[in-house]
Amino acid sequence: MIADTVLCNAKVYTKRGIVQAGIAIEGDKIAKISKETNLPPACNRVNLDGCLALPGMIDSHVHLRGQLLSSREDFSTGTSAAVAGGITTVLDMPNNKPVTKDSTSLKERILHAERSIVANVGFLSAFPERLQEIEHIVRAGAVAFKVYLTDDVGGLDIDDDELMSKALLKTSAYGVPVAVHAEDGQAIHALTKREQRLGHKNLDAYLKVHSPKVETKAVKRILSIANQSNSQIHICHITSLDAVSLVKRARTDGLSVSCEITPHHLFLTLADLRKHGTRALTDPPLRSNRIVEHLWDAVRKHDIDIIASDHAPHTRAGKEAESIWDVSPGIPGLETLLPLFLTKVNEGHLALKNLIRMTSERPAEVFHLQNEGHLEVGYKANITVVDLHKTGQIEASRFHSKAKYSPFDHIQVKGLPAKTFVNGQLVMDNGEVVARRGIGRVLRSKARK
Repeated sequence: MIADTVLCNAKVYTKRGIVQAGIAIEGDKIAKISKETNLPPACNRVNLDGCLALPGMIDSHVHLRGQLLSSREDFSTGTSAAVAGGITTVLDMPNNKPVTKDSTSLKERILHAERSIVANVGFLSAFPERLQEIEHIVRAGAVAFKVYLTDDVGGLDIDDDELMSKALLKTSAYGVPVAVHAEDGQAIHALTKREQRLGHKNLDAYLKVHSPKVETKAVKRILSIANQSNSQIHICHITSLDAVSLVKRARTDGLSVSCEITPHHLFLTLADLRKHGTRALTDPPLRSNRIVEHLWDAVRKHDIDIIASDHAPHTRAGKEAESIWDVSPGIPGLETLLPLFLTKVNEGHLALKNLIRMTSERPAEVFHLQNEGHLEVGYKANITVVDLHKTGQIEASRFHSKAKYSPFDHIQVKGLPAKTFVNGQLVMDNGEVVARRGIGRVLRSKARK
């Protein structure tokens, strides 16, 4: 056998631990992992210079924008940012323009994406107006659904528990998960009106509205509804300690529920929000030192399943306004996620095994991404190569994303992505995106249909 590509002079992270080995790639699959003397000849040999080959990073919460929001980000810049950050697969959220909420809008979005992506992309859909359309959305390829308990994104009345239960029953029948933005919409709208009526338009008013209590209330509600439908629920960007406890209890009770946390909710606090201002504004907002410390404990105890960036790019104008209510919440995170956490690994504050579990293994399991999440023979050759010892500085002005700002700008990091392979192809080499547009693939649901 002559392999297409052999990666040599590497350390490889496998289920058995880190081994000194090379990787043979045939097509888009891993054909062999072994000592270099046992690897086949290859058309192309890539020297990894002793770096560590990890399972391709999967970011399960990304806003790629595009279409009518291309001024903020497009499929090319968003996926370029992903692979520059060592991320091989991203899952795109549906709150787009137009909203992804039926098979027609999903197919149109896929058509736009296929021409431009350099990472693999799976698409989430909002719920449609007619629940019968859920089947068609799954058949069109949606890997999951997303419900925003804050606003009517899509066609579902988020305040109707009975209708919500019927929607979850439908997704359960097709075996696709439902991701949830868990902040209670009724509470948020009432509190926002009160603060606006009082003329409050600063950061403190925003924090009163988006408190941990409204998150806990929403998590409690969605878990209660899900308990009646036997559906699979994924809680996005969790920041409430009570919400973490609710998820743990629901698992104990047999509910299929997972949760994620973002880098900014672990590395930043209220003090950073006040320092950076609206540039660091996001939903849910940053929390206190005490909460952040407890969230880190939850990560180390495996109470939180996934790390996801919630990459939410905006124009600079969108991040600056006189009134807090006019600011677009969101932080770009595709190019900062891995360096931040590798720094924690180097400092001994996070086990590499835990990082891989939360950025590769669990995202693949939760969202049913077949043959992803591990470096094993027969798995997709999606590989993130990192130099654990290389130091650097986050430079937002050099982001591949259109959003060239970050609350992490100028932070020193240790541990950087060196190369990224997507479907067996080298797409990023030492910070430079070297792939042709369209090399990435659209992932489609393999759930029951």
